[in-house]
Amino acid sequence: MNLVTVAFRPLLAALCAAFLVGSALAQHAGHSHAGSSAATPGASSGATSNGVVEMSDGEVRRVDKDSAKITLKHGEIKNLDMPPMTMVFQVKEPALLDKLKAGDKVKFRAEKAASGYVVTAVEVVK
Repeated sequence: MNLVTVAFRPLLAALCAAFLVGSALAQHAGHSHAGSSAATPGASSGATSNGVVEMSDGEVRRVDKDSAKITLKHGEIKNLDMPPMTMVFQVKEPALLDKLKAGDKVKFRAEKAASGYVVTAVEVVK
């Protein structure tokens, strides 16, 4: 072997390793994180074909008219990529709370706002 081959062999190995690591990272960056549908083409965003956000299922746990807030035990909220849980939401319009009481089964629509998660529509399921 000549001196040039011996001197450049470690450099060539390092470049190959860097190329392989870079390729693996680039390929991983194209995949979405588990549970996230934002980067997955064709994944459900919670919106219907006409762009309207689907309503989610929930059960009213508490209504706080003074603070314009509602506590809901809800199923998955697809448009927010949120798993089922119980949480407090603000309501866009306080009048949404007028016909609700603890224990009601509801369908609701929620959105992320600067101030937090906001219920923009709610209806009692009969």
